[in-house]
Amino acid sequence: MADDSIQGGIHDLGYARLDTDRATRTGDPEVVYGAGKTPEQVVEILRTLHATHPDRAVLATRLTEPASDAVLSALPDAVLDPVARCVTLGSLPTARGLVTVVSAGTSDAPVAAEAALTARVYGAGVRVVTDVGVSGLHRVLAAREDLVASDCLVVVAGMEGALPSVVGGLVGVPLVAVPTSVGYGASFGGVAALLAMLNSCAPGVTVVNIDNGFGAGVFAARVARNAAPRDDA
Repeated sequence: MADDSIQGGIHDLGYARLDTDRATRTGDPEVVYGAGKTPEQVVEILRTLHATHPDRAVLATRLTEPASDAVLSALPDAVLDPVARCVTLGSLPTARGLVTVVSAGTSDAPVAAEAALTARVYGAGVRVVTDVGVSGLHRVLAAREDLVASDCLVVVAGMEGALPSVVGGLVGVPLVAVPTSVGYGASFGGVAALLAMLNSCAPGVTVVNIDNGFGAGVFAARVARNAAPRDDA
């Protein structure tokens, strides 16, 4: 008997209308944005999306501690990344291409971790390079070989947001910059870093919104997947 709650690629839960055809259209299933949702809603949405896409991982981001606890209790196969504040349910896809996530400092770790996990869920291989901020340029210079070998870079920085410009001047790899809300008062919650990245003098720097590791991870994974050799080539 047909499920009346599923019509035209939409699974209606009453409080949410899940886009269950998104994987067919874009290659990736819908993602659960956990902020503002109750733990029970996060569990039900994850469970429903996983049932719709049992062959690959679904992702929930920006989870509170109560929501994470509820997911792990109700869905024992779920995997928590406590730094990223994200949960995955199901098997990660086979990796295609390579994304390198570069972070300026330890304080940027939550956003960098969100970007890295998202890129994995979206089907890219991921390498992480941490704590290479511009206050010690020798650190990022020492990582140049890893950067050049990547299909796409995600560069995460707060404070003055200079790291993407530096990296963009060292390599010709597609680069998405992520400003974070890390910094003292005049950083204005990441606005200073955002404006610096938007005004980068290095060509080829794309910028996402403040703390948007998820958006950067999606972009980078799609670049890397399309850069990798295709099986049918």
